[in-house]
Amino acid sequence: MSRRKAARNDAAPAAAQRSELAIRPVRRGDLEAVIAIDTQVTGLEKREYWRSVYRRYGESATTASAQFLVAEAAGEVVGFIIGEVRDWEFGAPPCGWVFAIDVRPDARLAGTGTRLLESICASFRRAGVRKVRTMLASDNTLILSFFRSQGMMAGRFIPLEMDLEG
Repeated sequence: MSRRKAARNDAAPAAAQRSELAIRPVRRGDLEAVIAIDTQVTGLEKREYWRSVYRRYGESATTASAQFLVAEAAGEVVGFIIGEVRDWEFGAPPCGWVFAIDVRPDARLAGTGTRLLESICASFRRAGVRKVRTMLASDNTLILSFFRSQGMMAGRFIPLEMDLEG
C-alpha cells in the first residue's frame, strides 16, 4: 500500500473520532483518567497536585471564568484543558489563560486538542474577554507546535525567573 493511501486510511478513524468527541466539564470520576494522562505524558505522577486542581477548578468552580474541561471519546477521557479569566495581571486587561492541556498520545491527531482549545476559548468569549494567553517551557516543542498551529504567537510579555537557592 502506498504511503498516501495509508495516510488516508489513518485519517478516516481520526475524522470519525473527532465527530464522536464530547467536550464537557470535569466530574469527580474523571480525576483518575486526568492523572493517568498527565503521568503518561510527563512521566511524573502528581496525584496531590491534580486533586488540588480539581478542588479549585472542578468541584469548587463557581463562575464561568474558571474552566476544567475534558474530552471524552467512546466513554473514556482522552484529554483535558484547564484555564481561567484573569483580570489585570501584569497590567493587562482581562484575558483567558490556559495553564494545562493534555491529550492521550493515542488520541492525538484526531482534533482533540483543537476541540478542547475551541471550547475553552468559547467560554472565555462568553466571559467578555478577547485574548487568550498561555506559558510553556521553551523546549516543549510539541505543545509549542500545537499552539502555533492554532494561531497563537509570541505576545508582549517576557517571562523572567530567578533561582532562589544557590
